[in-house]
Amino acid sequence: MSPLARIDASYTPRFAEFAFEPGFTAAVDQHVAHLRERLAVTCPDLVPHAPDREALSDYALGFLDALAESGWREPVGHDYAVCRLTAISWLVRRHDLA
Repeated sequence: MSPLARIDASYTPRFAEFAFEPGFTAAVDQHVAHLRERLAVTCPDLVPHAPDREALSDYALGFLDALAESGWREPVGHDYAVCRLTAISWLVRRHDLA
């Protein structure tokens, strides 16, 4: 399974938390913006362009590897990694990259 598909399957269910966790929603939004900037998906249009699937996949794979090396385990709440992984999942869903 590709890193994007794995993240999408695991973190799309967290979208339900957006309805009652405004802080989490804001944090994920910031992570989405940072990922768009990092992957050079900036444009003057009102609707941002989709990130390059390969670039996002490479980033996701590196991020997952770093989490595995550090021994990270998903917490009950929201930490940096959960927000970042949820943001990746949001981009995958938003731009149909799975």
